Amino acid sequence: MITNPSLYRVVFENERVRVLEYRDGPGDRTTPHRHPDSVMVTLSSFRRRLASGGRRVDVEIPAGQVRWLDAQEHSGENVGDTPTHTVFVELKEEAPARVAAARLGPAEP
Repeated sequence: MITNPSLYRVVFENERVRVLEYRDGPGDRTTPHRHPDSVMVTLSSFRRRLASGGRRVDVEIPAGQVRWLDAQEHSGENVGDTPTHTVFVELKEEAPARVAAARLGPAEP
């Protein structure tokens, strides 16, 4: 299932991965949604505010970055003054057993 279909588009999918293209503009928001473990590729620079479970974090990422994103549920808002263009490669396989990630947003490189 894809939330916010005006912002996300499936560009490829098979039994192991789903690849999503995400685009938004300043002030655009997403409803709460879930990502499995993913690789995020930023095609534009952006500033976003992510929220989950009463926590909020602001992230600013330049274009051309490749980041790991632990499975998480969040909502987001473009708090910058430029459009966001990102690709997510979502893994469909179960992650190895581990403690749930406490991080909200992408990991540092």
